Amino acid sequence: MKVSVDISDEYKEPYAVIYTDKVTDDIRRMLDTLSTSETPITALQNEEDIIVLQPKEIYMVRVENGDTILYGENQKYRSRRRLYEIGQQLGKQFMQISKSTLINLSYMDSIEPGFSGTLLLKLKNGCKDYVSRTYLPEFKKYLGL
Repeated sequence: MKVSVDISDEYKEPYAVIYTDKVTDDIRRMLDTLSTSETPITALQNEEDIIVLQPKEIYMVRVENGDTILYGENQKYRSRRRLYEIGQQLGKQFMQISKSTLINLSYMDSIEPGFSGTLLLKLKNGCKDYVSRTYLPEFKKYLGL
């Protein structure tokens, strides 16, 4: 694939053009990546301080005992929002792997076979969770398996 970047003061906002003979999965992924606009997420730190997080700072979002917990590199935060609401705001870089968990696809570290046909997914910050059978086909498709 050929890539060209033109830098000039006349451009006030980045603009991308893709020339192709057909739309492939790679082209779709690039379009998704280029068109996502990161919107910040607010969460609670220490049960009282409101903190603003960028999606790239979030490794995993999981519902634990009725609370929505956002995992960062070294800390975790609590949100009052529901999992599906956060998932809609985070966009294409995140994937639901179970009824209660979303992961940032950028921070996957390793995958191990689990029990009953599931996969154990480990993230770069040490968090881990199982990809349930319901979400397994979409996850395997993303990995190209």
